[in-house]
Amino acid sequence: MSGKPGPVVNGLSVDVEDWFQVGAFEDVIERDQWGGLDDRVDRNVRLILDLFDEAGAVATFFTLGWVGQRHGALLREIAYRGHEIASHGWDHQRVFRMDPKTFGEDISRTQKVLEDASGAEVKGYRAPSFSIDARTPWAFEVLAEQGYAYSSSVAPISHDHYGWAEAPRFAFKPLPDSNLVEMPVTTAMFRGKRLAAGGGGFFRVLPYGFSRWAIRQVNRKEGRPAVFYFHPWEIDPGQPRVSGAPLRSRLRHYTNLDKMAGKLKQLVHEFRWGRMDAIAKRENLRLRLQSAVQG
Repeated sequence: MSGKPGPVVNGLSVDVEDWFQVGAFEDVIERDQWGGLDDRVDRNVRLILDLFDEAGAVATFFTLGWVGQRHGALLREIAYRGHEIASHGWDHQRVFRMDPKTFGEDISRTQKVLEDASGAEVKGYRAPSFSIDARTPWAFEVLAEQGYAYSSSVAPISHDHYGWAEAPRFAFKPLPDSNLVEMPVTTAMFRGKRLAAGGGGFFRVLPYGFSRWAIRQVNRKEGRPAVFYFHPWEIDPGQPRVSGAPLRSRLRHYTNLDKMAGKLKQLVHEFRWGRMDAIAKRENLRLRLQSAVQG
């Protein structure tokens, strides 16, 4: 044995929501319309499961309670194939539009539905649109009170749609008296500035080489795991078009849908990937050891 550390295992995640549940269309598609729209999430997630199987990758599926209530067989299939089921809230309501009581009810309801549907324990959470930010630090207390082990709800950047630029770039403990770990989505550094590099629209729109450079920077230079995410609708160029949304929203949503699956295939084969619960557990241990050394 060489004694050299192996490649870093990165956190792979899928935010399980359908094409009509995204923040970009929230002002033109009402929630009470969702039940009558073309449901494509089952098909898309099963394609993703096959892609992951081919690469030998495991991941975390942050799932809306609304989706889990309607697709129990899909959740059981995700869990059967070795992936983690985690919470994405009930119906993609952003955290800063709720108060602590409403938020607590939202995550409790979602957890119960996902666990009942999948038969798997739910201990992870990702806020819709990364909406735990400087306005909502109280959300961590609610998550801890309900027994969540980790969150991956912070985007430590400045962005017109979301972001908490002052947050740490890597895993941190948001509460001094809790083991809850926050796992921010990945950023890279260029000339002293943070760049969003954790997936989603940035991965879909920018050249693949940018993501390779960013993940290698985080893995090799920082020695840390990357946290990558995407959505099932991003591999679905045949999804319905929403004409009433603003041009910027439509450009963000529809650009390069036909290229996404190919880029994902390359990504999951090029790097090592694991479930977010396993990554969070290792990061929690690292933070505890770091605290012990410093203390």
